[in-house]
Amino acid sequence: MVTSTTDDLAGLLLRRRQSVDVAEGTGRTVETDAAVVVLEAELADRGHLLTAPLRRALTALPADALAVTGRRLLADVDALMGSDRRHAPLFERFPAETEYRTAYDRYTSVVVEHLAAQPHQPCMNCAGATARVRALSPCAHLLCDTCRGEKQDVWNCCDECCEWYACPICEKRYETEGPTDPWIDTGAGRGGDGGEVLRALRLGAPGDAAELTALLARRTPLGPQDHDDLVLLLGAVRPADAADRLPAEIPLRESKALALAPLLDDAGTRPLVARYADTATDVLRLLAVRSGGDPDLLEPPRLRGLTRPVRRELLALLDRLDFARLAEDMARHPRAWKRVGEILHPFEGAHRHARVALAFAVLRGTRLDDTRLGGTLLAEAGRHACVRLVGDRLRVVTWQSRVEDALGRWDTTAAARLLGERPGELLRRLDLLLARSGSATLPEPVAEALARALPHTAPGPLLGAYGQLTIRTAPGRRRVFFPRGRVTKAYAVDDHRPPLPSRVAGRAGELIAAEAVRRLTERDGERYDVAVLDASLADLPVPFAERASAASLVAVPRGSSLPMPADGETVRLFLHWLQPRSTRVDLDLSVALYDDLWRFIGLCDYTHLEYAGGAARHSGDLTSAPAPHGATEYLDLDLPRLAATGVRFVVPAVLSYNDVAFDELPDAFAGFMAVRGDKRARYDPRTIRQRFDLAGDARLRVPMVVDLRARRAWWADVTLATSEGNHDVWRYRRQLAHIGHDLLDAFQPGGRATLWDLACWTAAARTDGDVFVRGRGHVLWGYRRADDEPRADFALRVRDAWEPDALRAEPELTGRRALLALLHGELPEAATAASGTVYRLYPGPVDAAPLERVTAGDLAAWLEPASSRTAAG
Repeated sequence: MVTSTTDDLAGLLLRRRQSVDVAEGTGRTVETDAAVVVLEAELADRGHLLTAPLRRALTALPADALAVTGRRLLADVDALMGSDRRHAPLFERFPAETEYRTAYDRYTSVVVEHLAAQPHQPCMNCAGATARVRALSPCAHLLCDTCRGEKQDVWNCCDECCEWYACPICEKRYETEGPTDPWIDTGAGRGGDGGEVLRALRLGAPGDAAELTALLARRTPLGPQDHDDLVLLLGAVRPADAADRLPAEIPLRESKALALAPLLDDAGTRPLVARYADTATDVLRLLAVRSGGDPDLLEPPRLRGLTRPVRRELLALLDRLDFARLAEDMARHPRAWKRVGEILHPFEGAHRHARVALAFAVLRGTRLDDTRLGGTLLAEAGRHACVRLVGDRLRVVTWQSRVEDALGRWDTTAAARLLGERPGELLRRLDLLLARSGSATLPEPVAEALARALPHTAPGPLLGAYGQLTIRTAPGRRRVFFPRGRVTKAYAVDDHRPPLPSRVAGRAGELIAAEAVRRLTERDGERYDVAVLDASLADLPVPFAERASAASLVAVPRGSSLPMPADGETVRLFLHWLQPRSTRVDLDLSVALYDDLWRFIGLCDYTHLEYAGGAARHSGDLTSAPAPHGATEYLDLDLPRLAATGVRFVVPAVLSYNDVAFDELPDAFAGFMAVRGDKRARYDPRTIRQRFDLAGDARLRVPMVVDLRARRAWWADVTLATSEGNHDVWRYRRQLAHIGHDLLDAFQPGGRATLWDLACWTAAARTDGDVFVRGRGHVLWGYRRADDEPRADFALRVRDAWEPDALRAEPELTGRRALLALLHGELPEAATAASGTVYRLYPGPVDAAPLERVTAGDLAAWLEPASSRTAAG
C-alpha cells in the first residue's frame, strides 16, 4: 500500500480545491512581508493569486517556515501546470537574498497585463468578481469596488484620499499629498475579455478526510487522476482507523477493493472485508490489489499466498453468496479464478463450504468420482436448479445463455422478461430488443419490463440507453467502439442496423427522461432557489470510458466540442518527456492536415518543420530526453492561415519514433497553449488551455481533432495501434484520417447524453424558482415552472430552447441557494449566493464562491436509484 506524505496531500488539495493549508504562525515581520511579495510575483508568473486570508497566514509564518511553505507551494503549482521541468523560478534563492524591488515590479507588471486583457479577474479579498475589479496603487493588489468601500473609514481617509489610503490585502498605508486616485490605470475593459483569468488560491484546512469520503462515495467510474488521488488518500489511513474513516457504503467496486485490500491481513480489521464485499468479483479485485495489481482486473498479477485464517474468512464470505451469481462471476474471469483456487484450496474441507467447492468444480471442469469430494459436490449440485451433470462433469446453465437463446429465437417477450431481472442489462440490450420486436410502437412486454427496471437501473446504463435512442431513428453510417482497457482505443464498423421507429425510440426516451427527473426530485439534499445553466454544456457528453482517460489539467469529457482560440492567438502545441536511464526515447510532436473530404494534403513534423510559409511551424526535432530536464518540442498553428491554404481538418499526434511505450517513461505530457503576441518558444503556464499525461502501453496518441471551418476541436483522447518502429505521422496518415472522420461522425450532437441533459433535468427537478440559461444571445433566458406543470415537461422546455418566460441581463443570486452549471467558471454574481452547487469545466472566480464544487461524474451519480443495492448490471 502506498504511504502518503504531507507534501503528497498538499499537492492533492491544491489540485482538487485550489486551497493551501498553512500552519499557525507567530506574527508578520518586515522580512516575511518582503518574502511574500516575492512569492506573489512567482505565483503571478504562473497564473495564480493569493487571496487575503491566505496571504495573511503566510506573512505570519516564521521566515524559515515561510521558505519551506513557499517552495512547496511553487513546486506544487509547477507540477499542476506542467512547468516543473526546465523552468527555474524567477528568483532562484527565494526567500533568502531576494530582490524586493524586482519582485514587486514583476508582480505589478503581470497583474496589470492580465487586468488589461481580461477585466473579470478575482478580487483578492473576497475572491469574487461581482463588482468592478481594479489594481490598487502601488501594490497592484486586486480589489473589487465592494470590498474597497465596505470599510471606508478603515482603508481611506476620505472619498478623495487626500491624505492617505491603505490596502486591505497587504495592510499597508500610503501617504498622499492631496486628492489622489488610488487605482492603477490598466486600460481594463478596453482590451476585451480574451485574456486568462488568474486562479485564486485560498486558505484551507488539511481536508483529506473530506476528500477521501467524497471519492469513496462516487458512483461513477474514477478517471486515472481520481484513482491516483484515492490511492494517495488511502495511504494516509492507518488500518486501525479504517472502521472510523470508511463510509457506510462504497458503491464503486474498484474503489472498494483499494480500500479493503490493506485490511485483509490484519485480524482486527478483517471483519470489515465481509461487511463491504458482497460479490465474488469484489473478492477477486481485493486479492489483485493485495498482490500489487490494479482492481480493473485487466492484467491480474501473480497472487500472493494466504494464511489459513484469511483463507477461512474468504471461503466463508464466498459461501454466503447466491450460487448462480457466484458461478457467473467466476466464469467472467476464469483464468484469474483458477489462480485464486491455487491459493484458496477450496476442496480442502469442502463439506464446510460446499457451495464454493461446487463453483470451482464447475469452473475447472473437475471429473466426479466416488470419493468423498465427489459425493459432496453431487449433493450440493442437487440443491441448485441451474446445475447439470454432463457425463462426469458439472455444467451451469447461466442467465446470460438463456437471454441469448431467447434473442436468437427473436422471442422478445421471453427476452424482456429475463432482462427485466437485471435492470442494467435490460438498458444495455434495449436497442436490440426494440429492433427485434418489429413493432411500430413500444411493445407491451418491453414497456412492462422498463416500468419494473427503470427505478433500479444504475446511472451508466440509463444515460447510455438515452443517448443511443436519440440517434436510432435515422440510418447510421459508422459505429465507433471504445473497448475497455488501460488506454482508450477506438475502432469503427459500418452500421447496418435498421432504424428504430420514431414512436418506439421516442417513447422509450421519454420514460428514461421522466425516470431521471423523478429520481432527482426525490433525492435527498439541498434544493435551490435559482439556477444558471450554460447552453454550451450541450457540447459536452456525459463522461464515458473514464478509466482509460488521460489524467489532465482540465477534465474534458471525451467527445466534447470546444471553441478554439480567437483570431490573433496562435495555438501552440507542446510535448515534454523524460527518458529512463540507459534508454534513449525519441518522441515526436506532429500534425496531419486534411481537406474537406479528408484527403491528406500535408503535415508538419520533424521532417517538415514548416507548412505553407509558417502557417504551421515546428520547433525542431529532439531525439533524446536525458535527465534531469528531459526535452520539449513545440508546434505552432496559425488557424486562419491554415484555413486559407485549403486545410479543413487538423489531427495532432504524439508518436514514439523508436517504439518505446509511453508507460515506460518516468514523465511525459503534452497539451496546448493560446499565445498572443510573444512568439518565443517558451512554456508559459499562464496561457495553458490543456495539459494531459502520456501513459499506457501505447506509441501513438491523438488528443483531439480540429475542424477549422467550425473553429472547434473535438476532444478525442484515443490511441492508435502501431507496428514495429520508426513511427511518424506520414506512415499513419491514412489511419489518422479514418479515425478522425469516424470520431467526428460519432461525436456529432445527439449521439450521447450530455451534461446539458443532466443540467436541465437537475434544475427542473430541484429548483423551486427561476432557471436562467446563458448562451442564447446577449441576455439570460429565464424559465419558471407553472404550478401544474410536470417537472419532466419543464426540463424539456428548458433543454429544447422553448420561448422563455422572461429575459434578464443578469441573475439575482444574493442570499439565495444557487445551482450553477457552467462551461467557464465566470459568473460575477456567484460570490453573493448564500449556498449551493457549481459545476464548471474551466476554473474561474466561481471557485471561490460559497458553493460546493462538483464534477461531471458527480452530476451523473445524482441519478443513482434510491436503493443502493441495485439489481446486477
